[in-house]
Amino acid sequence: MSKQATQVPRRRFLQNAVSAAGAAAVAPMIIPSSALGRDGAVAPSDRIVVGGIGIGRRGGYDLGCFLQQPDVQFVAVADIKKKRQGEVKKIIDDNYGNADCVTYRDFRDVLGRSDIDAVLIATGPNWHATAAMTAAKAGKDMYCEKPVTKNISQSLILAETMRRTGRVFQAGTQRRNLPHFAFACELARTGKLGKLKKVYAHPAGMQAMMSGWLVPETEPAREDVDWDMYLGPAAWRPFNKKLLDGFNFEKGGGFVGAFNGGGVLEWGSHCVDLCQWAVDDCLPPVEYNAPKDGELVARYENGTELIFREKGWIPLGSCPVRFEGEDGWVEAGDSGKMVLSSPELLAGRTVDEIGGYPATFHVRDFLDCVKTRRQPKGNADAACNAHIACHAANIALHLGRQVNYDNTTHTFINDVQANRLRSEALREPWRL
Repeated sequence: MSKQATQVPRRRFLQNAVSAAGAAAVAPMIIPSSALGRDGAVAPSDRIVVGGIGIGRRGGYDLGCFLQQPDVQFVAVADIKKKRQGEVKKIIDDNYGNADCVTYRDFRDVLGRSDIDAVLIATGPNWHATAAMTAAKAGKDMYCEKPVTKNISQSLILAETMRRTGRVFQAGTQRRNLPHFAFACELARTGKLGKLKKVYAHPAGMQAMMSGWLVPETEPAREDVDWDMYLGPAAWRPFNKKLLDGFNFEKGGGFVGAFNGGGVLEWGSHCVDLCQWAVDDCLPPVEYNAPKDGELVARYENGTELIFREKGWIPLGSCPVRFEGEDGWVEAGDSGKMVLSSPELLAGRTVDEIGGYPATFHVRDFLDCVKTRRQPKGNADAACNAHIACHAANIALHLGRQVNYDNTTHTFINDVQANRLRSEALREPWRL
């Protein structure tokens, strides 16, 4: 893989150079067949060298999807927890049968390596956008878990950064690469349902909760857990293990503006993203209303309604979506199944049923795009619009009233309160 030049601190560069020279002096002059691409191995020139940033619970699953790919070489991982560094290193080393994976506490050490092409970002949501934009500026492509952003302003800056730097960005919205969801969105997007009237998303509850402090606990040694780095761009708060372990408040809430965004953003970044795909990835809705009878109704410029609904419909598993047009409707969910208003909508096609929302296909899409430089399914522009819809809905939910969004100025119309919630102050040195 070709790589853009990145700046590496002088001391680290010299250390790397000395290490490389020493290794060359003692290495035997035997070239394994795998290095030449024989015996079914992928030649080094076709491999994508990957590093990991914050490989926790969800990240461990993503890591497994990357390690399945024959053209991936995973070489490094950064994490603020020393214990997790060792756990992830063991997984990677066991996969390759060596001890080559290098661990770091600071993710910038991974980004400073010129041999790394791409990174997997699977930190908590507080870090996603900041880490992604730092990676883009370092010349790395990235697969970034969701929710991708913490607010509207961050969503816009993220999309602009990826356009300006030309990096390949894939949000972890893996349902875009599953056949039944893709077919359902195609029916809506191409007019097979008639004029589209309503698209339904099913977030995990509708609560907007502000971040707060839990009871302070003794902070671990920095060598074991780097609490300051964990907080990163978020406002400082005292250490508490529940915060460190991704604790969410009761009733499906989270940390708006700190570590999470409640059910609307957590699951909405999946199901609202699918609704955005169904409306052909157009700009987000311009009107958002307070919830009524378990539904929060938003409207696009053309009058199509995006409806956040607490209760599902036909039991099709988690993350169900429903698209209604003048001539028909379709529903799909994580069971891998669809339900259609008419079997004629299939038009003789067979759609594969893949349940359990696997990310393998999404990871493969990302890797292919790293090689071809085309836009992946979960690109930054698509993620930006879907996340703005979630953030704006959260603001209407928090204020308990209608808000109106201007897609030209990216502000709420004549609404000082709502506009104050478009962004948040970030701690130094993590300003975007």
